[in-house]
Amino acid sequence: MPFPMIDPVLVEIGPVAIRWYALAYIVGLVLGWRYMIWLARQAGSLIKPEDADDFLVWAVLGVILGGRLGYVLFYKPAYYLSQPLEILQTWHGGMSFHGGFLGVLIATWLFCRKRDIQFWAFIDLAAVVTPIGLFFGRIANFINAELWGRTTNVAWGVVFPNGGPYPRHPSQIYEAVLEGLVLLVVLHLVWRRDAWRTKPGVISGVFLIGYGLARTFVEFFREPDAHLGFLIGGATMGQLLSIPMILVGIALVAYARKRAT
Repeated sequence: MPFPMIDPVLVEIGPVAIRWYALAYIVGLVLGWRYMIWLARQAGSLIKPEDADDFLVWAVLGVILGGRLGYVLFYKPAYYLSQPLEILQTWHGGMSFHGGFLGVLIATWLFCRKRDIQFWAFIDLAAVVTPIGLFFGRIANFINAELWGRTTNVAWGVVFPNGGPYPRHPSQIYEAVLEGLVLLVVLHLVWRRDAWRTKPGVISGVFLIGYGLARTFVEFFREPDAHLGFLIGGATMGQLLSIPMILVGIALVAYARKRAT
């Protein structure tokens, strides 16, 4: 299957260029923000709608700063140390979910401390909407023809530009489906259950477990970063970063359930 060759630049007017990559982040953040407000307005929510409404700017800073710095530190520290100005060139791609996750976690903690909001209840609500951004981010990775999968002979294999002559797994689409759509549905169903929503920390734990499992699975089809390759025991960096998420998620669910009893 040939790559559809979608221009990474959606609109270009003089020196100003709007890229699909940037648009994906904007759409994901805005839709997640509106969904978060809607959830906060539902009966049984532990968070006020006005607090969810004011969180957007904090989330944007957490995602962008954390995602970029995470990529720099986890994936290419030596390269960016020698080319520090390229750290600012986010339009070329290079965002780490694990870094963005830590960035949003810190931003949420600061926001909750400033507003005197229960941290775990708020981060639970943020966790429910996060898969929206993950979905659009992975679609943008596909449009950018980056982070493609390993070579394959499946009928839906894609020949990516700069990916060699052989078809590869469209691992970006796999991630968009599992980390985005499937996880979005699972977390919404969990949130609807009073027994879990009223135990702050449970939903966050389910998110960590769900994302970690989805990412670990897809990494078996995704080509490892060329400058890293396979690491300990043949695992990829994505898998090594996801294993602690799964373990912390399990511990968080157990702790939240025990604390509420």
